[in-house]
Amino acid sequence: MKDSNAEAHRHAEPVGEPFLTRRRAVMADVGRLAGVSHQTVSRVINGSPHVRAQTRQRVLEAMLELGYRPNSAARALVTGRSQTLGVVSFDTTLYGPASTLFGIERAAHEAGYFIIVASLKVLDRRSVSEAVERLCRQGVDGILAITPYDEGADALLHAPGDVPLVAVEAGPDHGVPVVAIDQVAGAQSATRHLLDLGHETVWHIAGALDFLESRDRVHGWRSAIEAAGAPQPPLLTGDWSARAGYDLGRGLASDTSVTAVFVANDQMALGVLRAMQEGGRRIPEEVSVVGFDDIPEAPYFLPPLTTVRQDFDHMGSQSVRQLVGMLEAAGSAHPPAPLRPELIVRASTAVAARVARARASIGGVTPGGPGTH
Repeated sequence: MKDSNAEAHRHAEPVGEPFLTRRRAVMADVGRLAGVSHQTVSRVINGSPHVRAQTRQRVLEAMLELGYRPNSAARALVTGRSQTLGVVSFDTTLYGPASTLFGIERAAHEAGYFIIVASLKVLDRRSVSEAVERLCRQGVDGILAITPYDEGADALLHAPGDVPLVAVEAGPDHGVPVVAIDQVAGAQSATRHLLDLGHETVWHIAGALDFLESRDRVHGWRSAIEAAGAPQPPLLTGDWSARAGYDLGRGLASDTSVTAVFVANDQMALGVLRAMQEGGRRIPEEVSVVGFDDIPEAPYFLPPLTTVRQDFDHMGSQSVRQLVGMLEAAGSAHPPAPLRPELIVRASTAVAARVARARASIGGVTPGGPGTH
C-alpha cells in the first residue's frame, strides 16, 4: 500500500532541487545549455571580441537561466585584472566630496568594476601614502584619489608607478592625471554677476585655505575684481560651515557699505543670509548674496540662493572613465579639460539699490527685481 503522506509530499516538491541543496552552476553547465564549449563561455565572460553576437546572446541567456556568476578570483588569475578600483577619500559630510564619491561608485558599477574605499580621517601625506599602499596590496587595478588638500595631493608624487592613478580635485602639479572642476571660472562668473548688477565691489568669504579649491575661488574672485577696476575688500575666511558664515555675516551686516557678498559654499551662504536678515539688511533689495555648489536645498533658502552649480556626479564619472581608459590603453592618458561650472541665478541677487534708484528716477527699471541687469 502506498504511503499517502509520502505521495502527497512528493507531488508538493518543487521541480528541480531545493535551493539550499542545489549545486552552484559552473562554466561547463553554461556551455552545455548554450551548446558551446567552456572556452567560448570564458571568452564571453572576459569580453573577447572574437565571439559572434548570436553565440554571445545564447551564453548570456544561459548564464541568466542558471544563475551563473563568474568567480572573480578565478577570472583575475586568467585576465590579470581584479575588476576592482580603489578610492582614497576622506571622512566628511561636505556635500562636494560625498557627491563625487557617489558619482564614482555609480560609474564604476556601470563599467563593470567593484569599488574599495579607503576613507581617511586626515588627508596628510602619510595617511594618503599608506592608503594607496594598502589598496595596492588588495590587488586593485587602479586608484582614484579625492585629494583637495595640498599635503594629501603631494603624496601622489610618491605613489607606486605600476598602478594607474587619477587625482580628483587636485592641483595640476602632482605628477598624475587630474579630473577637476574649473573653480577659478566659477568664482569669476559669480563675481562678475554681482558687478554686472551695479555693485561697486564684492566681498568674499572663502572656505578653509588648506583646500585647493578654496584658493582657486579666491583667485577667481580677485581676478574678476581687478579686471573690473573695482576696489578689493579684505578677504574673509571661514571653515565651510553655516556657523562660520553666520559669524562673519554679522560683521558684514553691520557695515551698510556692503551690498554684495560672494560666499565660497552654500552652507556658509545660509549663515550669511540669516545674519543679514537678523541685522535688518534686506536680501536682495539691500544686499545680494551668491553661494557655490548648488546643494539640493539651495532653491529652498529664503530667498532662493543664486549659486554656482558644480556637477560632482559628472566629475566622479569622468574620473572613472579616465582611469578605465588608462587601464584599457584606450589613449586616455591625457586628462580632459576642467569641467565648467554653471551660474544659477535665483532670488538672492538683484540690481544694486543705487543703480535701481537711478533707473527709477529716469523712468527705467522698477527697483528690486531679483537677478535683473
